[in-house]
Amino acid sequence: MNTLSLAPALAGFGSGLALIVAIGAQNAFVLRQGLRREHLPAVIAVCILSDAVLILAGTAGIGRLTQTAPLALDIIRWAGAAFLLAYAFLSLRRALNPSALQAGGQPGGTLAAAVLTCLSLTWLNPHVYLDTVVLLGSLAATHGPDGRWVFAAGAVAASTMWFTALGFGARLLGPVFARPRAWQFLDAGIAVFMVLLAVSLVAGS
Repeated sequence: MNTLSLAPALAGFGSGLALIVAIGAQNAFVLRQGLRREHLPAVIAVCILSDAVLILAGTAGIGRLTQTAPLALDIIRWAGAAFLLAYAFLSLRRALNPSALQAGGQPGGTLAAAVLTCLSLTWLNPHVYLDTVVLLGSLAATHGPDGRWVFAAGAVAASTMWFTALGFGARLLGPVFARPRAWQFLDAGIAVFMVLLAVSLVAGS
């Protein structure tokens, strides 16, 4: 890869990483699955593939369409807020029921349930569209017809690296979460965080 094509790739990688690393519902779920070591490859794959689809869609120009359809984002915002509140309720229920927790984490359900939750946390979050489709799509367009795809490749690489590191790196915290009390604090924190996210979505921030 020559210097000319490397520049947009590095720009895409940096921009993508800056947006993806921000703590959100999706990252919190991946962290929890990583700590539990449960259905982790599938969850990480869903996150990476979803980001890739959204980034490529934005690069192809769908970002402009999203900007002209505020009603679609409003529908996603309210649906996402409802889902986040439901997820907060489940997390709070786990936090208040320590007897259901076991060392290393309580089994959290089937592969299908984990994948569905991950898909919902990803695709029902309007910030995902604003960040990956609109913002990254707009930034990609500044690199010209050819450079924009190199930019997109860099952004997808950033997403791949982040979710892989977050999911599998969470295992380093395993000794801390060998105690049920630690899981209670984590679930309580996630519940509060999900409520705050839901409020921010409804408020349109």
